[in-house]
Amino acid sequence: MTAYEEIFRSSVDDREGFWLRAADGIDWDVAPTRALDESNPPFYRWFPDGELNVAHNALDRHVDAGNGERTALVYDSPVTGSRRSYTYAELRDEVALFAGVLRDQGVGHGDRVVVYMPMVPEAAIAMLACARLGAVHSVVFGGFAAKELAVRIDDAGPKVVVSASCGIEGKRVIEYKPLLDRAIELSDRKPASTVILQREQATAQLGPTDVDWAEAVARATPADPVPVKATDPLYVLYTSGTTGKPKGVVRDSGGYAVALAWSMPNIYDVGPGETIFTASDVGWVVGHSYIVYAPLLAGATTVLYEGKPVGTPDAGQFWRVVQENGVKSVFTAPTAFRAIKKEDPKGEFLGQYDVSSLKYLFLAGERLDPETHRWASDLLGIPVIDHWWQTETGWPIAANPAGIELLEIKPGSPTRAMPGWDVQVLDERGRPVEPGVDGAIVAKLPLPPGAFPTLWNDDGRYVSSYMSAFEGYYLTGDGGHLDADGYVFVMGRTDDVINVAGHRLSTGGMEEVLASHPDIAECAVIGVADTMKGQIPRGFVVLKSGVDSDAEGYEDGLRAELVQMVRDQIGAVASLKDVAVVPALPKTRSGKILRKTMRGIADGVEEPVPSTIDDASVLDTLRPVLRRE
Repeated sequence: MTAYEEIFRSSVDDREGFWLRAADGIDWDVAPTRALDESNPPFYRWFPDGELNVAHNALDRHVDAGNGERTALVYDSPVTGSRRSYTYAELRDEVALFAGVLRDQGVGHGDRVVVYMPMVPEAAIAMLACARLGAVHSVVFGGFAAKELAVRIDDAGPKVVVSASCGIEGKRVIEYKPLLDRAIELSDRKPASTVILQREQATAQLGPTDVDWAEAVARATPADPVPVKATDPLYVLYTSGTTGKPKGVVRDSGGYAVALAWSMPNIYDVGPGETIFTASDVGWVVGHSYIVYAPLLAGATTVLYEGKPVGTPDAGQFWRVVQENGVKSVFTAPTAFRAIKKEDPKGEFLGQYDVSSLKYLFLAGERLDPETHRWASDLLGIPVIDHWWQTETGWPIAANPAGIELLEIKPGSPTRAMPGWDVQVLDERGRPVEPGVDGAIVAKLPLPPGAFPTLWNDDGRYVSSYMSAFEGYYLTGDGGHLDADGYVFVMGRTDDVINVAGHRLSTGGMEEVLASHPDIAECAVIGVADTMKGQIPRGFVVLKSGVDSDAEGYEDGLRAELVQMVRDQIGAVASLKDVAVVPALPKTRSGKILRKTMRGIADGVEEPVPSTIDDASVLDTLRPVLRRE
């Protein structure tokens, strides 16, 4: 057996021993004597008799070990032209003081605090301060619409909301305070107070229940870490649900700390004193896990970046950050690299920087098409590692464990299941399918530490949404297959599988073909209703910069070429005959293409504009194309 196989087999054959050994990687106030409580399936609980404080593990532990001068966090903000860094000792002191502020506002163990912040260090400080007190934070993406924020305030019932006067999206300054005020007005459960960080780009008018961050910190005294049960919630993070009401994914304290501490050296190959640059947002699960908690649990340096991959000011910013911080691993979404590829197809900006410290590029959050994988691999000459996980899981389900051994990279696959994840593919009746056959990707229960134990105040929805389709399995909602080597291939959400005249086809497979064309920057394929075939696919492609699309007959020729490519590589059964060239595709702020929204509009349904959309004008431009107006 390879080193990976030995470790994976140990996690399956000796679950108790494997995870108790992993638990030795963090500090406990009361060390657990058993790993798993499986007395009430599907509500499994990890380290049920253990007690700890996650913020202590992320900060104080390293200071106490004599590493207080090591850099913990670097804030890099090209949108404001500012940069500052915090040592572990400095960050611990800031967190302890802000925990004192929250304590002065009446926050204690088990209370909820909503954090509605831009990408500034204070967002991480607020999260860690909640953890220090044993309070439960719920981070809402900064700039979310008031109505969506109100829904989350009502569900979480926070005692305090922590926010800022504004955020910066590219070149736009977005004032948060009016959005927050409106959200509180709309909500039934009013927070007792709000703490506001004033930023110079736009200051906010404070009302009677508003507290100025700087003034409150100046008056505060530091708070000590509060030990909590391993099974106590650390945070609630809302993810979109099919019914429209967001689902509050609960993350426990002990299991999450153990899983993340294990993942940093073993998956990302980042250890104490090394630097990881995760280009995401604290409002998403990637930001929670790999901007804030995991790097600090590992004693590493984390880069918190307030900017975009392109346009703030150019497509070379990721390379600048790597050079200036000696970054070892970069983690971002494939859409970020598609944006860089579109702006700088030859990678000319890369030559302006020394990126010799960079050993790995990790991509996740959406399907990594093989063409983007090839482009990034050729450009950087380092392993480009696709990996797959979800808000619900908290850390990777499938990955290439760089810190254990690099397995063969197969473009289109996030490689193999990580320890504790028994990944299987089932047909509609719940039977395992043969290698290479698409079906529903599931994980056998119990899920490993770090995965969600339930939904906030909604055990029933936890069971009905995730645990009831196939008894004894977690339904990931993704479709795909395993190959003969056990590699996972995730082809898209199960509702992205379309049925054309009785044939089940993956839109992801068609996208893979379109993306391989040298003129295509990115693409989306959706299934739209058809009276004859049930559904037919429609393709939408965005061209790379510099392509001469004005040449006579170019678009007609390109369409014919793309249709033929799909016919050649998938077959005539794919029935893709309709490809439109569009200026941009509608996306969420985390970079996911809004395929469901596009599909609804194309089918004539009056789809509401999702609150997570990055630029609503893109959808407005696309609407006539989708509706063939």
